[in-house]
Amino acid sequence: MGDNLIWEDRKHFMWFPWSFTKYYIENERLMIEAGLLKTTLDETLLYRIVDVTMVQTLTGKIFGTGDLIVKTKVDSNPEIVLKNISEPKKVRSLLSELVEDSRQRKNVVGREFYGEHSYADENVDEEDEY
Repeated sequence: MGDNLIWEDRKHFMWFPWSFTKYYIENERLMIEAGLLKTTLDETLLYRIVDVTMVQTLTGKIFGTGDLIVKTKVDSNPEIVLKNISEPKKVRSLLSELVEDSRQRKNVVGREFYGEHSYADENVDEEDEY
């Protein structure tokens, strides 16, 4: 892992981080490392994230864990689930802030996500016809 590690956690069982799945954020990327004998490393660029949802069951509330459902554009997997992480509310807020910062640094606007023809363009075209 690099010098720019911002956050890291493991998938938990109750409150114990006994898992071979590790999540971390570094260098403007959300990384998921899974496996013991065969390791898979999946990365998503932060500016591609469009939505972060937190799900926390009663058991999760008791043990302080929950899931984050991360929706992305452009990636091969449009929905990423960070399962049973600790302090999911704090991580959701942190991730949302990092996504916005990354978009501002890269000057990413809606057209990168929704294509060249957007809803706003349709409204302009309709007004021009009158």
